[in-house]
Amino acid sequence: MTTTVSDKDIPVCAPPDPHPATPKFKFPPLACDCHAHICGPQDVYKYIPERIYSPPDALIPDYKRLLAALGCTRAVLVQPSFYGTDNSAMLAAMKDAGEGFRGVAVIADTGTTRELEAMHAAGIRGARLNIVDVREGKGQLPMERITRLADRIKPFGWHIEFLMHVDEFPDLDTMLGKLPVDVVFGHLGYVKTEKGTATPGFLALLRLLRDGRAWVKFTGAYRISSQTLPHPDTNGFAHALTAMAPDRIVWGTDWPHVMTKWTIPVPNDGAIADLLLHWIPDAALRARVLADNPAKLYGFR
Repeated sequence: MTTTVSDKDIPVCAPPDPHPATPKFKFPPLACDCHAHICGPQDVYKYIPERIYSPPDALIPDYKRLLAALGCTRAVLVQPSFYGTDNSAMLAAMKDAGEGFRGVAVIADTGTTRELEAMHAAGIRGARLNIVDVREGKGQLPMERITRLADRIKPFGWHIEFLMHVDEFPDLDTMLGKLPVDVVFGHLGYVKTEKGTATPGFLALLRLLRDGRAWVKFTGAYRISSQTLPHPDTNGFAHALTAMAPDRIVWGTDWPHVMTKWTIPVPNDGAIADLLLHWIPDAALRARVLADNPAKLYGFR
C-alpha cells in the first residue's frame, strides 16, 4: 500500500554553496564529475508525491559554473529519487548542457526498447536502482527485477548503478557477480565509517572489484562519516577500494548535495574535491580516476 504524505510534511533541502572554491590541486584535462543531480525547474518538472525530500531548484547554469571552478569539462547526471522514472528533467538538462555530458537514468519496468534506444542516443549510459531514498522497498534487493533490467540494458553496454548500503548484503558478490552487466556503487559503498572496512558487505564489494565486476564512486563522504571535513574516517575505505582496483574508481561532487538532515552551510564543493588529496595522494593515479576511468565507464570519446 502506498503512503500519501502532504508536501508540507516533506523535508526541504538546503541549497548548495553558490561560491565553490578552487581545489588545492589542478584537475587533469578531460576531468569528469561523475555524480550530480539536476533539480527543476519545479514549475516545469514536478517532483513525485512519493518523494522523501524536496530540494530547491539546481539548474544547469549553476552546475556549469561549478564545473568551471573545479576544472571539469565532463559530467555525469544521475536521475534523483524525487523524479521517479520520469527522466525528462535530466534529459532536458543534458540536451541544454551540450557535449561532455552523460547520464544514468531510472528505467520503468514497462519501458520499451525504443525508449532505451532514444535514451542511449541522448547520452544515457547506465540504469540506476535506489533502495535507500524510497518510502517502500527500502533495503531490499529485488533480484528478479535486477536480472530483467540487466538483460534489457546489456545490448547498449550500460551498467546498473546501485544506491545501497553494501554492509547490509554480506553476500553481495554472490548476488550480483553473475549479472551480464557491470555494477556501480555510490558513496564508497555507503557504509557508515564506524562499521569499519572489515564489515562483510564491504569485503564482498572488494571481491566484486577484484573480479572486475564492479565500479565505485568516490562521492558523498559526508553521508558516511562521523567526523567533520576532511572526514579522516573515510580514508581507510578509499584506500582499500583504490588498492583493490584503481582502474575502477571514479569521483563525483554529489552536487547539489540533496539530503534531509543538513546543518547549514552545505559543504563547499572545492573542499569536497580536496578530499582526493587524502584519498588518492598519488597525482598520476588521481588523473586516472578523474579522467581515464570515467571515459571508459561512460563511453566518452
